[in-house]
Parts: sequence; C-alpha cells; structure tokens
Amino acid sequence: MKIDENTIAIIRHLRNGRKSFKKIAEDLSLSENTIRTRVKKMINEGVLQITGLVDPEQVPRLRPVIIGVKLRTTDLFKKGEEFQRLRGVVSVSVVTGRYDLMLLVLFTRDYGLQEFYAQEVSKIDDVRSLETFVIYKSYNLKVPYIH
Repeated sequence: MKIDENTIAIIRHLRNGRKSFKKIAEDLSLSENTIRTRVKKMINEGVLQITGLVDPEQVPRLRPVIIGVKLRTTDLFKKGEEFQRLRGVVSVSVVTGRYDLMLLVLFTRDYGLQEFYAQEVSKIDDVRSLETFVIYKSYNLKVPYIH
C-alpha cells in the first residue's frame, strides 16, 4: 500500500482513539467513503491496527514492569521474537547499551514477577542476566490489556 499524505493524516486522526469516519472526512475535506476504504485497506494490509489501550495505573492490580535482558548470543532479533511470545509481555525492544533487550511486561495479582521468571523466561536459552525496573508512575503509558 502506498502511504501518502492523506493516509498519514488519517492515521494521525485515529492515533488518540476512535474517531468517526465522518469527522475525519470533514477535517480532511475527503469523502467518508474514501476514509472508510483507506482504513479498511490499511487494516487488511497490516499497516494499521485499531486497538483499545488502557492506562495501567487506572486498572486495579495491574502492574507494568520494565525488564532489561542481557543475552549470551548476538541473534537479538530472534530472541526478541521469542520474548514477545511470553505471557504478559506487551512489547520487546532490541536496544543498544547495557542491555540487549528491554521488555515491557504487565503483571496482575495472580501473575507476577516470580511466575514470569520461573514459568516463562526459563523457557528461553542464552539469557545471561535480567534487571527489573518497577514502574511507580508513568506519563502517557497506554498498553493493550492482554490478560
């Protein structure tokens, strides 16, 4: 799919929540059908995904944690994909610096750090070390609620 200025403008309108196609069409001086068609095409081609996001601080017993991962291998992208499949993992970033990967993980009252390390991380080979950063306060952190 060709990503032109109108497509980018549509994505910007959808970025902060669901907005009616009629309102987007009015703002961009396009037809509502054009907006609907482009959004459908972006979704079908994997360019756009419309999801509901939550503020973890507003959901009782939901705790976001960042985990730095140091690996024994240089196959960082493969390991990133492996970590992405683990329960509770919202996102994985391959990074430079002290760690190879940074994970954003959501824990609940029934599923915490101990379970994540024992049941999930233990499945992954070549993990040298982990460091956990508990998030006490975040600004603008919105994540898909996956539990």
